[in-house]
Amino acid sequence: MSQSTTSVRPARSKKVRAVLAGGLVLGVGAAITLANWNDSEFAFGEFSSGDFNLEGSTDGSAYAEHPSTAAAPLSFSVDASNLSPGDSVSAPFAVRLDAGTTYGADLLVQAAGTQGSVAGLTYRLTVQSAFGCDPEQAGDVLVPPGTALGSGTSGQPLTLEAGTGGDAGAPVNVCFTVSAGSALAQGQSGTATWEFAAESDS
Repeated sequence: MSQSTTSVRPARSKKVRAVLAGGLVLGVGAAITLANWNDSEFAFGEFSSGDFNLEGSTDGSAYAEHPSTAAAPLSFSVDASNLSPGDSVSAPFAVRLDAGTTYGADLLVQAAGTQGSVAGLTYRLTVQSAFGCDPEQAGDVLVPPGTALGSGTSGQPLTLEAGTGGDAGAPVNVCFTVSAGSALAQGQSGTATWEFAAESDS
């Protein structure tokens, strides 16, 4: 009894090992077959931003950037350093989008503050069809007459167009007219600064 039992067990063990081995071979073969049916596609996108830069001019021909720390000095038609009540002085300024700008913009003009004494001084700001301050031009009024220096913001934004073919955009020409009233004191001195704030329309 014990001898016949001992002789049967090795035979069963061999059969089990043979079945397991066959199963392993079949499993590997099935994995390879499935991998052959896999496929992939890849796509990529390239992204870059446009350019946007505003520049200004006090003579209508030479344009440059004027940050708050280096504001462009306006050239008034009459000596603005020797005013008396009743005087008015005017100065033109132009802004445009530079040649590298790829978007148009909306432009607001707003008072950025004063220094010193500007009591008795008011101003108006108008759009001109050409560079300069022609009193005969009935340009759009951005800031009405009688606005105190250091205050006032243009109403509707102006439109600036981007240039094409490597050219700068068409300029927007404005004229500042400053008037001295009866409250102007002798010997007073001060400055006013304006900001031309452009925002891309894209």
